[in-house]
Amino acid sequence: MSKINSLFYFLIVILLSNNLHVNGSENKNLISIGNKDAKVTVKVFSSLTCPHCANFHIKIFKKLKKEFIDTNDVKFEHHGFPLDLAALNAEKVLRCVENKEKRLDFLSKLYEKQDSWASGPDINSINSKLIKIANDYNLNDDKSNSCLNNEKLEDKILEEVKEYIAGTYSEHYGDQKIQIQDVFEQMDISEEFTRGCAMKYLFRYGKKN
Repeated sequence: MSKINSLFYFLIVILLSNNLHVNGSENKNLISIGNKDAKVTVKVFSSLTCPHCANFHIKIFKKLKKEFIDTNDVKFEHHGFPLDLAALNAEKVLRCVENKEKRLDFLSKLYEKQDSWASGPDINSINSKLIKIANDYNLNDDKSNSCLNNEKLEDKILEEVKEYIAGTYSEHYGDQKIQIQDVFEQMDISEEFTRGCAMKYLFRYGKKN
């Protein structure tokens, strides 16, 4: 019973922190670990530049893995949900790591080193940091650059995000495709919200003027 209560606690924390769905669908392109026949699949939709996602992976995922994934009770999946260009590029390089275990290790390393690579004066600087980290996972500079310039891979990642968003709206709102921007426009705060988002990323990449 205590184990069930602990699992319930973990799922509540994850749902509140990382926008998850819990079910058991298969996708060979995903990073996944655990029993493929587990009754519970935890799907984490995360952006690799998101500090909350990093906090979850560093502090909670390891305990989740030890107590539930390694015991075959839970299957875990990482789904890329990039919220900025740096996260998109990191997701592209991540998917180019062919070995399953090394890919998961690389995911962990990206979260652990997020503060050192996820910001910089421009995207080229961030890409250089990503390439340097990827060197430790059998990706040389040429392979990483090839991944960064792979438009088909980029389109696939963005299409997955689009499908997830569409599926979420269909599930919760049916034919009424309510967008948060529509709500902001009704509240007459759309311009302020957009400006705030733009300023956040401008400051992140050092362009403050």
